[in-house]
Amino acid sequence: MDRTPFYEQVRDRLIRYARVDTQSARVSDTVPTTKKQFDLARMLRDELMKIGAADVWLDEEKCVLYGRVPATAEGGMAFGLVTHMDTAPDAPGENCKPWVLEGYDGGDILLNPGQGIVMSPREFPNLKNYVGQDLVLTDGTTLLGGDDKAAIAAVMTFAEHLLSHPDIPHGLIALAFTPDEEVGGLARDLDLARFGAKVAYTLDGDYLGYYEDETFNASRATALFRGRSVHTGTAKGILINAADMAAEFVSLLPPREKPQFTEGREGFFHLVSVKAGVEQAQVDLIIRDHDAALFARREQLLRETAAQMGEKYGPDRVSLTIVPTYRNMKEVIDRYPFLIDNLTKAIRLAGLTPRSVPFRGGTDGSALSHRGLPCPNLSAGYENAHGRFEYVPIRSMEKNVEILLHLARLFGAMEA
Repeated sequence: MDRTPFYEQVRDRLIRYARVDTQSARVSDTVPTTKKQFDLARMLRDELMKIGAADVWLDEEKCVLYGRVPATAEGGMAFGLVTHMDTAPDAPGENCKPWVLEGYDGGDILLNPGQGIVMSPREFPNLKNYVGQDLVLTDGTTLLGGDDKAAIAAVMTFAEHLLSHPDIPHGLIALAFTPDEEVGGLARDLDLARFGAKVAYTLDGDYLGYYEDETFNASRATALFRGRSVHTGTAKGILINAADMAAEFVSLLPPREKPQFTEGREGFFHLVSVKAGVEQAQVDLIIRDHDAALFARREQLLRETAAQMGEKYGPDRVSLTIVPTYRNMKEVIDRYPFLIDNLTKAIRLAGLTPRSVPFRGGTDGSALSHRGLPCPNLSAGYENAHGRFEYVPIRSMEKNVEILLHLARLFGAMEA
């Protein structure tokens, strides 16, 4: 398969970045959740300065890295690109050993001869989409970290190309690299004023050419139950079992409106955990729906169910807290149709067919859109994320560089 001029750059960058352990942590009292994310942030900072990016600055408190590709044409519209530096805490991340398999033949891949670790298209049928391509893989014992380092490799290669080719007309392009996306960071510490663009794209997600402009609305809920414990021999009319109350609360929710029974735009309640004893019990749930009205009804159903339990057992024995997590980006993105028009044009100009389905999750762009930075998502092109069988087709990163270059030209032709 023919290689583009970007082949070695994206390949070498991904391998270099993958060797840096940047796993975030779900439980942490630091910002970011792991200090080792600074290792990649400083590497990228130095690299941005070396390739000639402007306004390069690393927030040494929040671990957010900024940079800009200056405009080469007057009047072009600025846009931004946001990627995340952390990797998921779902599989080992330390001591990653990335390697390249050239010309994949469609069969089983021996990742680790010493341990007999094999990746097979029988278990991962998406491999069949990449026959003949070169793949970046691990030795089967760690994450690769293509989520989201494949995106970083493409963005850095794109930036370097524009900075070394000032004859390409484009407006200002703002860059940001953020921590803790995998643990719900939602780019909360991205300073929009410092970032410098009024619209942007995140690069994250699965297969090449896929984009997202619609996500779930999301909240998390915690129901607390307070019981009263006495000896079971004298419990009649006195004992109030908080564990029973928690089980009753869960039983009152729609039994088929769970992730395992839903798809597409269908929302759900998801029971995350139950910690229960006779005197105290806690139920943690997440609520999801694409439709804002249906989502509001879900939150209201939880409130009504808690109130019903309070009437039965006493209002001081039941409490419910609902905390918003993120909202559907589509509510914002639809007000900026040129974002999707430009993105789908850029994907087509790269020789691909744009594909999008409502995303049954959220992105940093969901939160950023509702903070005032409209931000759809372009796929980074990795596969099997969050596990030891993650891999990245090099062609996917090359194509993402092409997509970004087309985006730069399209925005450069727009009025600011």
